[in-house]
Amino acid sequence: MKLYGYFRSSAAYRVRIALNLKNLPYETVPVHLLKDGGQQLAAPYRELNPTCLVPTLQEGDWALGQSMAILEYLEETHPNPPLLPVDARQRARVRAIAQFIACDIHPLNNLRVLKYLKHELKVDEEAKNAWYRHWAEQGLAAVEAMLAGHPATGRYCHGDQPSFADVCLVPQLANARRFNCDLGAMPTITRIDAACAELPAFQQAAPGSQPDAEA
Repeated sequence: MKLYGYFRSSAAYRVRIALNLKNLPYETVPVHLLKDGGQQLAAPYRELNPTCLVPTLQEGDWALGQSMAILEYLEETHPNPPLLPVDARQRARVRAIAQFIACDIHPLNNLRVLKYLKHELKVDEEAKNAWYRHWAEQGLAAVEAMLAGHPATGRYCHGDQPSFADVCLVPQLANARRFNCDLGAMPTITRIDAACAELPAFQQAAPGSQPDAEA
């Protein structure tokens, strides 16, 4: 398998974690989202993934974009160790947490949104960062409320085994810290993040551990 991504992309980060948790070997193919006007916009990558987004997972002549679809594909084709619970309601809870992060928090703070704010709407750097912090903090506060005190929350978001929810939470927190978001009132998610950080699968997937990492 080849994984096309960018070291700072939280969506690619999710897939790296899942691949590592499932002990699946893969080749990293860097796609720099800023160099050359954005390598994701160039014809070779556009042919592979018409959305011009990362990540893309490729196996032979077959390719799939969208991190959540990739997670589901990996779960169906390589079910062990599982990243979803067996019970339907528990699976739904894990998916709800993961999709809230991936579909409601992340898109508002994605690179293309921040670039549009800065270059098209002429928002200054301070206002752009305030936008990021507002939506990230509001969203993560909701995740904290979903997890704190819930009987299904354990060492990780759901019980004592990493799931899709943790795979999505950790990259979102990494980005939040980059933008100096206030996580002081979110002890549950920061505790879970610390627990995940102890696992080699998460360590090896971290942005700073990637071959294309930059300071």
